[in-house]
Amino acid sequence: MIRRFGTPPQQGRTYTRRPGAYAILPLGDGLLVTRQSEPEPEIQLPGGGIDPGESPLAALHREVYEETGWLISAPRRLGAFRRFAYMPEYDLWAEKICNIYVARPVRQVSDPREPGHIAMHLPIDAALAELGNPGDRHFVAQFTGWV
Repeated sequence: MIRRFGTPPQQGRTYTRRPGAYAILPLGDGLLVTRQSEPEPEIQLPGGGIDPGESPLAALHREVYEETGWLISAPRRLGAFRRFAYMPEYDLWAEKICNIYVARPVRQVSDPREPGHIAMHLPIDAALAELGNPGDRHFVAQFTGWV
């Protein structure tokens, strides 16, 4: 069973399962994260949905590049969690299955390609305080030993 973080599912609501791949990206003395401006400003681990027919690792590389402009190497899966959320960009209530990886940022080759995203380098304590969902915070704390 995959651990749930955040609000429980609402009774009577139908949720679409949405698998995704997300990365903890250690960079110097901090983490590379993304700031998404819509629908509300939020600091996130870079990553996102796995498209049909796409492998989790291919999705991870694609999503990190789209949201940060960085190329990554040596991804290693740490675990997964699920959360229930409304995704306004898709008008979808989703059960998000969040596969969490740690990877090494290799180099930034462009600005973020995905509109509304900004790559940010944050100290670990700031990332832990500002990440927008408790599942991301849990895995960063576990990875960094701040639990």
